[in-house]
Amino acid sequence: MTYEIGMVFLIAIISYLLGAISFTRVVARIKSPENDIVDTEIQFVDADETMKVGHIGANVVGQTLGAKWGMLVGLMDISKVFLPSLACKLLFPELPYYTLLAGIAGMAGHNWPIYYRFRGGMGFSAAMGSLLAVDWLAVLVLPIAGTLLGMLVRNMVVASLSWLWLLIPWMWWRASDPVYVLYAISLNLLFMLAMIPEIKKAIIYWREGRLDEYGESILRSNPMGRGMIKMAEKFNLSVREK
Repeated sequence: MTYEIGMVFLIAIISYLLGAISFTRVVARIKSPENDIVDTEIQFVDADETMKVGHIGANVVGQTLGAKWGMLVGLMDISKVFLPSLACKLLFPELPYYTLLAGIAGMAGHNWPIYYRFRGGMGFSAAMGSLLAVDWLAVLVLPIAGTLLGMLVRNMVVASLSWLWLLIPWMWWRASDPVYVLYAISLNLLFMLAMIPEIKKAIIYWREGRLDEYGESILRSNPMGRGMIKMAEKFNLSVREK
């Protein structure tokens, strides 16, 4: 297998630029041109205060325009990473690292879009799009496994985020090549870097003793989060610590 430096840069640049397209902003501008979605605020539970959204993604569209539009944007965000990754897989079947690179670059573009002053999403949909091309079975198995793990430890954060953490041992098991493990680690790092502003906010609210309220406010601000809360209540999971 021979990887060309020029092709590596070309795939990385094209995948990044496609990933940087903010369908959240495009759809919001078409549906509600009078409102700037960047200024969307979240109502803080149990308090008469609001806070601006930290990331511009499908959840914000779901919050402002409704669940069906949020789902549409989520599918578009998945596709913008899936399609270039799939193209690499089909065009260079003997060079799988190109497919991995396209997924990583696409997620980086989604999280830090050059067109919008590098303010983008968290990367969940982008990671899903990449995984569809790299290992579609992971898209089916890991979210279910993460939810079950959250139920086991009775923690909503684990239920919502652990599918991405589980990707690392999954790739260790599924692929004999350690580069696939590095790929999984890279997706996790991109997510954690994108979450730095939220982590800083969480630390502030933790110091104020309002970390649980902060987490619940974010969940209740969008249809997906509200669905997770309903699921948590059904299985007796706690949104807040008791």
